[in-house]
Amino acid sequence: MMKTIDLNSDLGESFGSWTMGNDAAMLAIVTSANVACGFHAGSPAGILETLRAAQSHGVKVGAHVAYPDLVGFGRRNMDIASDELKADVIYQLGALQGLAKAAGVSVRYVKPHGALYNTIAHDERQALAVIDAILAVDSQLPLVGLSGSPILKLAESRGLKTLSEVFADRAYHADGTLVARKDSGSVLHDADLVAKRMLQLVRVGGVTSIEGIFTPLKADSICVHGDNPGAVEIARRVRALFEKEGITVQSFMDY
Repeated sequence: MMKTIDLNSDLGESFGSWTMGNDAAMLAIVTSANVACGFHAGSPAGILETLRAAQSHGVKVGAHVAYPDLVGFGRRNMDIASDELKADVIYQLGALQGLAKAAGVSVRYVKPHGALYNTIAHDERQALAVIDAILAVDSQLPLVGLSGSPILKLAESRGLKTLSEVFADRAYHADGTLVARKDSGSVLHDADLVAKRMLQLVRVGGVTSIEGIFTPLKADSICVHGDNPGAVEIARRVRALFEKEGITVQSFMDY
């Protein structure tokens, strides 16, 4: 049984007058914030505001890099050339680092977003492009990836520290892969159910899959998606249950 766990959320995704999620409320609950870098979501002013809020709450900041896909919110697969993808990730890291410096925080890790996250979990070519981009900017930045996915070992073989992530509000197949968003039951909305599943994860190292089979999952961090309509309540219930059960919630950068 784990005694300490990180809670993270995807934030900074609003764009101008268009609002996504409730960053202020989430930052009072989570311990790590994956902040958009402008490619799938986030305007410079909005990102800066989120970074300043993270600083005031003592929340660690990571770069939520993505495909260049504002229209599709970064959830459409893209067959991008390796050199272009590497440059895209370098560009996003540099942009967020500049804004973070102005907000008085530093970028501490990298977590790809959406389709990029899912693609590089198993696509070695694109995975290497992302890994090489991180190494080119700062080899000390850990990479957050899908628990059990090949990219974690690949990144470690290249010298990067990795962190395994489990999604609180997503259903899993028995092989440890996420149920596709287009499929029924892929996103979980019952806050109490999600909290109990995450307690199961921390206590016994896995969750019950959509097929009804116990599925082992390594977790350095648990993500609650900021764009889920019930995200704040889910995060609040998960944290409250953890604290009730004596589980410390703190950023993975602190242990």
